[in-house]
Amino acid sequence: MAQGEKEQKTTNHIVLVKKIIMKDESQAHEGIGKPSVTHAVVVIFLEFFAWGLLTTPMLTVLHETFPQHTFLMNGLVQGVKGLLSFMSAPLIGALSDVWGRRSFLLVTVFFTCAPIPLMRLSPWWYFAMISVSGAFSVTFSVIFAYIADVTEEHERSTAYGLVSATFAASLVTSPAIGAYLSENYGDNLVVLLATLIALGDICFIMLAVPESLPDRMRLNTWGTPISWEQADPFASLRKVGKDTTVLLICITVFLSYLPEAGQYSSFFLYLRQVINFSPTTIAVFIGVVGILSIVAQTLFLTLLMRTIGNKNTVLLGLGFQILQLAWYGFGSEPWMMWAAGAVAAMSSITFPAVSALVSRSADPDKQGLVQGMITGIRGLCNGLGPALYGFIFFLFNVKLSGITPMQADYAIPLQGPTEAAVIPGPPFVLGACTAMVAFLVALFIPEDPTPEAKACQPRKASGSGQAAAQINAPLPGSDEDFEPLLQDSTV
Repeated sequence: MAQGEKEQKTTNHIVLVKKIIMKDESQAHEGIGKPSVTHAVVVIFLEFFAWGLLTTPMLTVLHETFPQHTFLMNGLVQGVKGLLSFMSAPLIGALSDVWGRRSFLLVTVFFTCAPIPLMRLSPWWYFAMISVSGAFSVTFSVIFAYIADVTEEHERSTAYGLVSATFAASLVTSPAIGAYLSENYGDNLVVLLATLIALGDICFIMLAVPESLPDRMRLNTWGTPISWEQADPFASLRKVGKDTTVLLICITVFLSYLPEAGQYSSFFLYLRQVINFSPTTIAVFIGVVGILSIVAQTLFLTLLMRTIGNKNTVLLGLGFQILQLAWYGFGSEPWMMWAAGAVAAMSSITFPAVSALVSRSADPDKQGLVQGMITGIRGLCNGLGPALYGFIFFLFNVKLSGITPMQADYAIPLQGPTEAAVIPGPPFVLGACTAMVAFLVALFIPEDPTPEAKACQPRKASGSGQAAAQINAPLPGSDEDFEPLLQDSTV
């Protein structure tokens, strides 16, 4: 009789645990369908498509607001934004490990797109808001952690490449569309359209994006609160030194992304001032390079990861980056810019390959933290890179002159003091040197970095603690109770 009652209690307990797990899954999958890479791709596409529309109007507003030192002020504005991103990225990444990804996707996208409506309302407030929004403009760290939740280890490099390709795809047509609408209907329509697309992205996250991190996978479920040490970006950098592999990866990211961040901040201005590209030509240039980047980050990235491996793919991407930066720096003819743009598209495989590499070297419950760490370093580069490029342009007396409103004749020639310079783009030459150092550092990264297996620490369980322990343990014969990340390493 006693044995029968014991078996009945065990059966009831198993049923209760199953109900709790099913409830957990239903809460985690709020939205449309199950969490997938598709949700992340749509979020990234809409966010950067909205900003891509503002590419050419941004040049005009920037020059009208800061007519004397456009390069320098652009570097300072982007620099403040990047430094704030560096300070906040580890905190947001760690908090997403505790409280889930969905809410932080909403916060990061909202604050990233918040400056858009201010472009025509008040340019000064627009640039001020861009600077302040850097504290939350770390969408990529949350997106990559989201992808790590819904993919297995061998699928992540392809998924990261798809997200990076989506970023390029969002810039294929949006600058051309923005330039056309600005020329024919004015900048106000472009800003309105970008604002509506940003609002659509926010609504998509609220209504359609499901949570990728179930409750039982979150650290607070196991009684581990967030600490300020995790939120300190400098503490996270100090922790990097304890793991040689992560240290080498982070140094590689810093040295390779520093010139890339400066290039993104000033390249379109450089094309107009030094190479005499018209806004229409710039839009076409962005579209062509974007299409080539999509091909590189989907077809070529997958092929290279399978044939030559993760590390060699990173090295190849860095080699292409060195070549394109040197070509931009020494080139003075339009055809050289187009050729270097094709090489730049191939260099875009570096970041998704690095993201896959660092993901493989981290524990399953630390994906948000390590991706936030990488994004934080990129944020630091977003602060230093534009400021460095702007300062070097300023030292070499490269100033903008002759930029007219977007409605004016595009055929007005742009004459600059650097046309006869031996090195038309000195910051790009410096960037090629730093990328070369990044290549040398990446040579020492291990071929197959894997996180060390950590034994579970015993916990005192009583009451709800025992129930939580039962929830965390998979039930016999149930395949749906396994999370992809838990299959990556022994927990």
